[in-house]
Amino acid sequence: MSRASIPVLIIVGLIVVIVMMVVGIYNRLVALRNRFQNAFAQIDVQLKRRYDLIPNLVEIAKGYLKHERETLEAVIQARNQAVTAGNRAAANPGDPAAMQALAGAEAGLAGTLGRLFALAEAYPDLKANQNMMQLTEEMTSTENKISFARQAYNDSVTSYNTARETFPSVIIAGMFGFSPAQLFEVQSVAERDAPKVKFT
Repeated sequence: MSRASIPVLIIVGLIVVIVMMVVGIYNRLVALRNRFQNAFAQIDVQLKRRYDLIPNLVEIAKGYLKHERETLEAVIQARNQAVTAGNRAAANPGDPAAMQALAGAEAGLAGTLGRLFALAEAYPDLKANQNMMQLTEEMTSTENKISFARQAYNDSVTSYNTARETFPSVIIAGMFGFSPAQLFEVQSVAERDAPKVKFT
């Protein structure tokens, strides 16, 4: 081995190390992005479950709340808006605009559901209805699952964002278009309370 070939070998070795580092960072960012997208898919499953329960709740309540048609219509409208926002967010989890739209739609839905359950409290026959009790129990279970799934999603987004913002990952993230992901946050203190679905 000649003295002239040693610098060439060192340069080739450095290039190989740098390429391996870039590949490793890129693969880690892809894995973290896939993890938060999967975590959102878990939220999406639970949201769809809740969206499917709501028409049943409204249908049962319709017979008892004949004079409260406006509230029932508001619940269905809020549900439809939340479904639309959920589909948009599911198409691109982590997109700031889609996640904010989903959080807003979910807040509106929580508010209208809260009004529905507050009204239901005033109707003893509705509160005692076996189907209504079963649906409210399923809603409570679903709300808990949504809460856990949201926490897992936010943890995954935080890990991804941290990885893409640290050096040298920030360079690779910029080169390959790894944009920041948006947390799924509740926007105001009033919205932080899940709809009360238990009848006493």
